[in-house]
Amino acid sequence: MNTLRPTLYLLAALCLLPSAHAATATGGDAAAAKPKAANDAFPLRAKYIDVAIFETADLAKRFGDVVIVDVRTKYEYDTLRIKDAALIPVTDRTFVDQVRKLRESTPKPIVFYCNGKTCAKSYDAVLYAMNARIPNVLCYDAGIDDWARAHPGRTELLGKSPIKIEDLITHDKFKGHLLDPKAFEARIGAASIVLDVRDRAQRDSLLFPSRGEQRASLEDKDKLDPIIERAKKEKKTLLVYDQVGKQVQWFQYYLESKGLKDYFFMKGGAQGYFDATLG
Repeated sequence: MNTLRPTLYLLAALCLLPSAHAATATGGDAAAAKPKAANDAFPLRAKYIDVAIFETADLAKRFGDVVIVDVRTKYEYDTLRIKDAALIPVTDRTFVDQVRKLRESTPKPIVFYCNGKTCAKSYDAVLYAMNARIPNVLCYDAGIDDWARAHPGRTELLGKSPIKIEDLITHDKFKGHLLDPKAFEARIGAASIVLDVRDRAQRDSLLFPSRGEQRASLEDKDKLDPIIERAKKEKKTLLVYDQVGKQVQWFQYYLESKGLKDYFFMKGGAQGYFDATLG
């Protein structure tokens, strides 16, 4: 019986396997950080199985050794962000070009983050970079809220750092300022001011044109501030809506910073109103 042949087959098979060194040299930290298993806390991990993940402890430990990139909107970034993070919105048409330019400027791992466990933007950012053959990119999918609560000293809120954990708006507090579209509309009257904060690209017409509705984009503080001050002075309820009910949660930080307490947001935004009244 020839005992040499099985040994030769085994050696040949081992030679075909990629070495750990080769994987690390090609992908750096991204290759070393294996994709995490999906669970109830991170429901999107099952969809993005090829994305390498940084946990909160990983990011804290390697904070000075990585480049952190916020891939949300500028408004979200200006409201609450990881300290010293760069801003490259994943929705920007030049996203890949900007990330490639960043990669050329540093050998450090690039870690993308967004709003957390149910937000796909940071996962998508990694995939876009990988498809463009940009190496060593990772996803911090716990997001800004988890980070801010774990590391307030390395977080900025409305341009200030460190932050106080008690200044972070909880889900319950946000939910307490939500009204369904019918309840929102029922509140409109002499004791309230309606404010449309959709951007110009989203606006087609006012939802409540005959009720003194105001318009101001979230970035236009010159228009927003007088409306907020009027609501406070006249003791009127400020009723605010955006396009789909997502951006108002960041606007809430601004309203709180201005000392306004009597305000409500329309659940689902303008789209929610159309769905409730026309759908």
